[in-house]
Amino acid sequence: MSDYPFRLHHVQYGRSIRVLWLIEEIGLEEKLGTPLEVVDYQIGSKEMFEGGLNKVSPATRIPALELGDITMSESGAIVQYLIEEYAPNLGVAPGQPGRTDFLQWIHYAETMASLIEQLNLQMVFLRPPAKPSPIVIKLNVARLRHTLAGLEARLAGRDWLLDQGFSGADIMLGFNLFAAPYYVKLDAFPNILAYKARIEAMPSYQRVVAREGEQRFYAQDFYPVPET
Repeated sequence: MSDYPFRLHHVQYGRSIRVLWLIEEIGLEEKLGTPLEVVDYQIGSKEMFEGGLNKVSPATRIPALELGDITMSESGAIVQYLIEEYAPNLGVAPGQPGRTDFLQWIHYAETMASLIEQLNLQMVFLRPPAKPSPIVIKLNVARLRHTLAGLEARLAGRDWLLDQGFSGADIMLGFNLFAAPYYVKLDAFPNILAYKARIEAMPSYQRVVAREGEQRFYAQDFYPVPET
């Protein structure tokens, strides 16, 4: 490993996959001339709290990126920074047309991801005797469906979120479209299904999926709202 720190703290198919995918898409290892070190954690494991992650992530959460003398630990901020520093073609610079759309859709991805996180917590992490609240689950599923409806409308008549084409905003949302179908069936969202297929066909995305392997987080293909 090079003395130049280039390290990503990562959980399989977690938010950090956004950063991993972006690094692949822009060929950042080649640009920097140093390989990426990926530190893999199992979500909720003691290694996340005892292995020094707190030194690079104030919330002791992934992703955390060490790059030279900087550290960052918010996926949206990391994506925006890497684009502005190394791949401006995947973003929109301040003062340029479409800048507000770029920022809007990067952060829309987190609105959606926060709902997925809540559903993950209640449907996957909680185990008997703790039981998820059907009312809360139903509310969060409805909210997630509303965010998907907003994305569906945005994709009408377009391949990617921005007029310019594929961008970092699409990389931010790609993570969500891996996880959202475990809680909301996408049959009613044809634009999203086509968009998801375009994402999955990208060589950089396929390389990341090959690295990640079969997901180990979800125990079933779909999690319906529990009965009251």
